[in-house]
Amino acid sequence: MLKANPAAMDFLLTRRSRPAKTLTMPVPTHDQLIPILTAAARTPDHGKLEPWRFVVFEHDALKRLGDAVADRGREIGLEADAVAKSVSQFSNADLAVAVIFCPRDSQKIPQIEQMLSSGAVCLSLVNAALASGWGANWLTGWAVHDQQFCESALGLAEGEVVAGMIHVGTETSAPPERPRPDIYAITTWISE
Repeated sequence: MLKANPAAMDFLLTRRSRPAKTLTMPVPTHDQLIPILTAAARTPDHGKLEPWRFVVFEHDALKRLGDAVADRGREIGLEADAVAKSVSQFSNADLAVAVIFCPRDSQKIPQIEQMLSSGAVCLSLVNAALASGWGANWLTGWAVHDQQFCESALGLAEGEVVAGMIHVGTETSAPPERPRPDIYAITTWISE
């Protein structure tokens, strides 16, 4: 049995994402972000395929993305409220890390396992940012599911998908605790 790490377990039992709209400056510097990204990349990755990559968007790039979201939303005829919500996700942010799912050809590792690895990277990135003292939140939204937007505004290659936009910054207010799942209601024990 491995040595217990009560501090890590306490962190995991009490961790709480911070709403992106409550995050502000300062944000991690490049040097501060590297260990966070390094921790995120230490995730289950069957076959060692690294079916994900990072794109770090800083303040000015996020403003540009907000403008691109507004243009694309109008182009595809979305309601103004849906467009405005997505625009603010980018325009009001100071730092976001896009976790890009980039599936690899593999005879042994199915694409679903590669995609799940990308999701694990997202959660690990949020947790590493929180453990480093930053606020963090994992968001997506219609814009990052729109392939044309992703290719033109985010520079994604064909077949690549945004697994998550991880916003990182300084929290301005702590969110209230929210109800958590009833573990007994969602767990089945099988002993034979």
